Amino acid sequence: MYQWVKAFHIIAVIAWMAGMLYLPRLFVYHCMAEKGSVQSETFKVMERRLLRAIINPAMIATWVLGLWLAWHGPDSRYGWFASGWLGAKLVLVLALSALHGFFARWVKDFGADNNRHSRKFYRVINEVPTVLVIGIVILAVVKPF
Repeated sequence: MYQWVKAFHIIAVIAWMAGMLYLPRLFVYHCMAEKGSVQSETFKVMERRLLRAIINPAMIATWVLGLWLAWHGPDSRYGWFASGWLGAKLVLVLALSALHGFFARWVKDFGADNNRHSRKFYRVINEVPTVLVIGIVILAVVKPF
């Protein structure tokens, strides 16, 4: 069962990351659209649907399956929770989850035509999930400590 849960965890992570990388790109393009335009309204729908239909469920599945894997890991009677690498990984996953929360807030802001950030800001933010997932994958695969 462990291998099946791990497979579905990886699928959930891929879906979550796809959304986390695509949504800030939509924000960049949305910044260029005039408020109230057809293009702006289309971006609102795309952003909302991406968040609700893909990113939110994928994050929930990632957390639920990941915690199950951590608890049932072979390291000790407490699973992987006794391992230092998991603590570091959880910190990075918490940071990714916090960023997810910011993205959700910005979807609401765009939905209300109340965006407060520039295209450049969203271009920079677009790189943060990549940096976080690099650390997460290295910790999960290499288990350096």
